[in-house]
Amino acid sequence: MPRKQKRSHRGIERKKAIWGWIFVSPSLLFFSIFSFYPIANAFYTSLFKKDLLSLRPPKFVGLKQYTYLLSSPTFWNSMKATFVFTMGTFVPLVVFSMVFAAFIMSRKRFQKFFQMAYYSPAVLSSVVAAAIWLLILDPRGLANQFLNFIMNTPGIDHKWLATVGMVRFSTILVYFWKYVGYFTIIFIAGMASIPRNFHEAARIDGASSWQIFWHITFPLIKPTTLLVSIVAMIQCLKTFSTQYLFVQSGAPRSPIDVITLNIYFTAIRDHRIGRASAMSIILFGIMLFFTWLQLRVSRSEEVSYM
Repeated sequence: MPRKQKRSHRGIERKKAIWGWIFVSPSLLFFSIFSFYPIANAFYTSLFKKDLLSLRPPKFVGLKQYTYLLSSPTFWNSMKATFVFTMGTFVPLVVFSMVFAAFIMSRKRFQKFFQMAYYSPAVLSSVVAAAIWLLILDPRGLANQFLNFIMNTPGIDHKWLATVGMVRFSTILVYFWKYVGYFTIIFIAGMASIPRNFHEAARIDGASSWQIFWHITFPLIKPTTLLVSIVAMIQCLKTFSTQYLFVQSGAPRSPIDVITLNIYFTAIRDHRIGRASAMSIILFGIMLFFTWLQLRVSRSEEVSYM
């Protein structure tokens, strides 16, 4: 390539780079102010011992907040509650959202209706969803009436928000109901991207619907499955509103004392902002790990339709 053309090419590339930075700078500024700075400030705050309402200057304690949390039974109970809720929620979310998406895609009529019906709970805020289920799970609510009808046990209170197992199951049920439609739509988008001639060729060869799904659809939506799995897990790790409203309504706190709820009570009720910041950083690290895992695994799970 002649020198003149090289200089012209470099000039064009430089202009593209400049305009690229100009276009992404608003997003970078937004994330710097509302994401990167709060994360850095939370880590800085976690190094100090400070009462939220005290006028005394904070006392530098280094990593003592983290060492305290690693030896705290309350914190490990929060880790356990978060793990139980996450495992109990994201597995049914992934499985049932995939099944619902396959069901909707197999329908020739009313596809849009089913999509709207499944997705409608996701439009509600978490607070509204939890408030609705508080009424359903009331001793005189629909949940007790339905179970008593199925089990032929009239008048029995199944204590949805009283016992350890039931309150855990109730929070899982609320979250599943709210988000299964959201992930169903993501699976539908993944399935819709598969060329139709793959399925048509399989039908011509005599494959059944189950064989088509297991040998064609499922392998080709692996990237979507990974995405849904990691996003669902991170979403479960961030849960707060349902547990908070249930505790405020009289449910025992210990079985559903997830990390976010513990952070709230530590900072707002106990005024230990440094310790709450340390828990926030630990939670951020867990989320960062799963995000890294998703990015790493997705590289090896790319599919091609060629």
